[in-house]
Amino acid sequence: MSCNILAIESSCDETSAAVISDGKILNNIVATQSVHEKYGGVVPELASRAHQQHLIPVVAEALKSSGLDKSSLSAVAFTRGPGLMGALLVGGSFAKAFAYALDLPLIEVNHMEAHVLAHFIDTPSPAFPFICLTVSGGHTQLVLVKSHLDMELLGETSDDAVGEAFDKIAKILGLPYPGGPHLDKLAANGNPEAFTFPISDMKGLAFSFSGIKTAVLYFLKDNIKDDPEFIAHHLEDICASVQYALIRMLMQKLVRASRELGIREVAIAGGVSANSGLRTALKEAAKNQSWNVYLPRLEYCTDNAAMVAMAAHYKYQAGQFCGLDISPLAKMKIGNHGKK
Repeated sequence: MSCNILAIESSCDETSAAVISDGKILNNIVATQSVHEKYGGVVPELASRAHQQHLIPVVAEALKSSGLDKSSLSAVAFTRGPGLMGALLVGGSFAKAFAYALDLPLIEVNHMEAHVLAHFIDTPSPAFPFICLTVSGGHTQLVLVKSHLDMELLGETSDDAVGEAFDKIAKILGLPYPGGPHLDKLAANGNPEAFTFPISDMKGLAFSFSGIKTAVLYFLKDNIKDDPEFIAHHLEDICASVQYALIRMLMQKLVRASRELGIREVAIAGGVSANSGLRTALKEAAKNQSWNVYLPRLEYCTDNAAMVAMAAHYKYQAGQFCGLDISPLAKMKIGNHGKK
C-alpha cells in the first residue's frame, strides 16, 4: 500500500502544501503574501491572517493536482517550528483538525531540518555524513547531517541571520522588498573590491552579522555628506562589495568545519542558498577543497511544503508521530523532537 502524506508549511510568509507518495514529491503549491511589501518586512499579525485566507485553497489545490483523494492519505505533516508563533499556530491547527477528522497520524517537522532534507527530493543527493550550511532570513547554521533523522548543530549566528543582513542592508540602500534578491542581482554587475567592509570571525564555528550592517550604515552616511547621490552613483559596486563580505564570512566557517571534521560532502539550504554569489563561491570552493557540492533547486530553497513532505516521509518510515496536544515551538532547535 502506498504511503501518501499531505504536508503543510506556514512558518513565515509563505503558505504552502505538498503531497508526497512513497518518497516522490507530486506537487508543491505555494501562495506568496504580497501584503508585506509596503512595510518593507514581514508583519507577523498580517502573515497569520494571510495564512488563514490561503491555507484551504492551497491544500485543495495540492490534493487536486496530486490526483489523490483525502481518503488515500496515510498521514498529515506540518511545520512545528521554528518560525512566527501566529503563523505556526495557523498551519499546526489546520493540520491537527485535518488529521483528527480523518483519523490520520500526525507528523511534526522541524523547519530547518526540512530545508536540509530538501536535498533528497532530487538526485544526486549527498552521502552521509555531510555538512549543510543552512542560510535564511531567520537562521544561519552549520549542521552535521549523520542520517536523514540524525543532525547535529555545529555552529550558528550569535546575533542576526545572514538573510536578515542582506535584507536590511538592501532596505538601507532603498531597494524593494524583499531586498536580498535585488541586492544579488545588482551585485552581479558590480566590483566586489570597490569598497571594503569588515569580515567578522567569531570563535569556533559561530557567525555574527550585526557588525557589517552598522558598518554599511555609517559608510553610507559618511559618503552621502560629500555626495548626496553617492548610493545612486555606486549602487552596483556597493551591492557587490557587501555581498562579497557576507559570503566570505559564510565560506570561511564552512571551510573550517570541513577541515576540522574531514568531511568533503558539502551542501547549502535555505532561502539565501538561492543567492547566485554564494552558489558561485561554493562551486569555486569545491574545486579548491576537493568537495562534492550539492545545491538545491531554486524552488526548494525558499520556504515550501515539499521539503516538509520529504522530512515527513522519513519520519513516517521511522514511526515518529506526535499527538494532537503538540504545540508550536517558535525557537525550535535542530534535533528538538517530541517535546510538548
